[in-house]
Amino acid sequence: MPSTKTYGTAGAANKAIGGEPTIHYLDFASRGRGQVVRLMWEDAGIAYTDIRYGFDEYPEYKKTVIAEKNPTTTLPVIELNGKILTQSYAILRHFARQLGEYDGETEEEKYLTDMICDIGSDWRTLFVNALFSPNKDETYPKHQETDRNRFLKALETHLSSHDLSRQGPYVIGEKVTYADLVIYQVMHDESLTQDGRKGLQEYPRLKQLVDAFEDRPNVKKFLESERYLG
Repeated sequence: MPSTKTYGTAGAANKAIGGEPTIHYLDFASRGRGQVVRLMWEDAGIAYTDIRYGFDEYPEYKKTVIAEKNPTTTLPVIELNGKILTQSYAILRHFARQLGEYDGETEEEKYLTDMICDIGSDWRTLFVNALFSPNKDETYPKHQETDRNRFLKALETHLSSHDLSRQGPYVIGEKVTYADLVIYQVMHDESLTQDGRKGLQEYPRLKQLVDAFEDRPNVKKFLESERYLG
């Protein structure tokens, strides 16, 4: 059976988004596209219900429970006040608009946020394809040496050279956005944020972003709690 747990106490942020959301996602530790949504909720102080499906049981639920909620049968699926939300990055942008946070204010800030998010999305796709390949022992090491390094260098260059990014630790400077969550999560899932940031020693600007994000009060509290599953 899927596990169901509710976290937090509803407050102003829940009121802003219209209630207490429920997320359906795989029991994949604190990883994946669904975790990016959880991270936003944790940082914003949103109370939520977390339904996790084991990998062995998920195929059956995919054909029934998930198919009824989402015709593409992809996760995460969010339920809120009788409405169904799908597609993780669209979900992030939706909640950012409702909260009035996690996005840029000017067109330049919005563009940079969207662009960095898209880079993170492209990176994640290649990462997942390599990690879950039948030939993982060959494909993932090759990914680490090629595509991963390419995306790390690209992000380091963008964040080191753009006028907005140079004004603070995050993508658009001092203000955190959903793009920061997206690239943080893919770096976490690639095991680059752990072990003293060993995987980011050649990328000081990305390390700065990770350090700043993990030092945010609600994120720090989450990472030190039993809710963080690695």
